[in-house]
Amino acid sequence: MPITKEKEPMVGAAIVGVSHVDPERDLKMISLLLAQVAGAIRRAVLQEEQLEALREMAGAKWKFGDLIGRDKKMEEIYRLVMSVAESDATVLIQGESGTGKELIARQIHELYRSNGPFVVVNCAAYPFSLIESELFGHEKGAFTGAIRTRKGSFEMAHGGTIFLDEIGELPLEAQVKLLRVIQFKEFQRVGGENPIKVDVCILAATSKDLREEIEKGNFREDLYYRLNVIPLRMPPLRERVSDVLLLANDFLSKLNERSKKNVEGLDAECQRILLKYQWPGNVRELENVLEHAFILACGRKITTKDLPEYLKKATEEKGLTGESLEDIERQHPLKILKECNGNKNLAAKRLRISRSTLYRKLEKYGIPNSI
Repeated sequence: MPITKEKEPMVGAAIVGVSHVDPERDLKMISLLLAQVAGAIRRAVLQEEQLEALREMAGAKWKFGDLIGRDKKMEEIYRLVMSVAESDATVLIQGESGTGKELIARQIHELYRSNGPFVVVNCAAYPFSLIESELFGHEKGAFTGAIRTRKGSFEMAHGGTIFLDEIGELPLEAQVKLLRVIQFKEFQRVGGENPIKVDVCILAATSKDLREEIEKGNFREDLYYRLNVIPLRMPPLRERVSDVLLLANDFLSKLNERSKKNVEGLDAECQRILLKYQWPGNVRELENVLEHAFILACGRKITTKDLPEYLKKATEEKGLTGESLEDIERQHPLKILKECNGNKNLAAKRLRISRSTLYRKLEKYGIPNSI
């Protein structure tokens, strides 16, 4: 007999035996059972396909969905997401503005609940009087201007994921309601009486220190622990300098695809400046800088004259004008070697190069083997 649900593709077949007493009844019951099994098999196959796709992305080491990075901190995040996505745990994504918090949230959603909606709520974008209505909806007549019943973001995210960005900005009154949703998966609309059940994966993000907000009385401690089941910290770009040029080249590739230009890359001096700048605006700032430089570029490569003035000024103020790209490239293996206490095998693994390549670099840059 085919293992399938009505109007859906067959996922397998089963050999069954029925009694001679009432074979028609037996076949009917077996068909119903196989229809239920078909749904479970299809979900398992879909999840395995999604997991395999994610393993392939993680295996590439430098690309994970829309996230780019091969720094060790990013690889740890990729591995954590692979584990988190197989559960329905609440995740709190912390990190500075521009580090890619929404991108990682979307990646978790794509793995675990890609068939459902992904609803984003920026908690900092709504005034106190509207945030509860935005999250939980309202009944007709609940307040002045409520001329009809409206579903909130939680209802719209049913079967999928809700991403609560800048959760640290949520008013205390709304935090109480959110706590109940996390605990019981139900809520009431503003002005409503009947509880509404929802099936949602809750992801939250913040650029604030929530522990500090708890001490100030701005954030509920019980809500913090409910949200912080799986903490995930997105590192600022200055903590993964090795990814700067990788990201820059990826942005250039996308810009080339969108335009008629063909900019091949950045010249050595331009690379030097990008590597030494501190990037307070993180990946978002880097993307903005590359778009600015791409528009102004006239040649095959981006040069320093194409970079924003503030960027060049910031590096000049730090006294970096006399430092060459080679100097910067020399410092990195030296730093890793010192961190590894001179262990070249470990240093080579950290640098993701062979030991023989490491020795060549040491010789090239005049770094003593006995370091």
